[in-house]
Amino acid sequence: MRVVLDTNVFTAAVVADGLCRDLVRVRVLAHKLLTSPPLLRELRTTSRKKFAVEPVELLLLSQLNEEVGIVAPVRPGRRVCRDKSDDIVLATAIAGKADVIVTGDDDLLVLKQFRGIRILSPRQFLELLDRR
Repeated sequence: MRVVLDTNVFTAAVVADGLCRDLVRVRVLAHKLLTSPPLLRELRTTSRKKFAVEPVELLLLSQLNEEVGIVAPVRPGRRVCRDKSDDIVLATAIAGKADVIVTGDDDLLVLKQFRGIRILSPRQFLELLDRR
């Protein structure tokens, strides 16, 4: 399965032990992870602001860096999300031909799907994996 993890999922995985950390460390590695330069920039900014560290200093993120496919986002053409900054997540998923976006962002979750790409919370994604 081709998966885009929103930056909030990575952040939650770094901040606390729990669902997102399990998802990122163990469950998602059997799938193709996708990201884009804008999402990586957002992740760098977030890690600097929230943790006062560079992303390369966060072991979990540096391990994942070797596993992630980087794609050039393809803008959907028109604004889709309530929060226009979230359209980049959709654009990344389109470019990477993703099957699913995993996010904790309600502005994305409310869509449920976009162009055949499912948009799931971390819990919903884990439930999907458990059913398989």
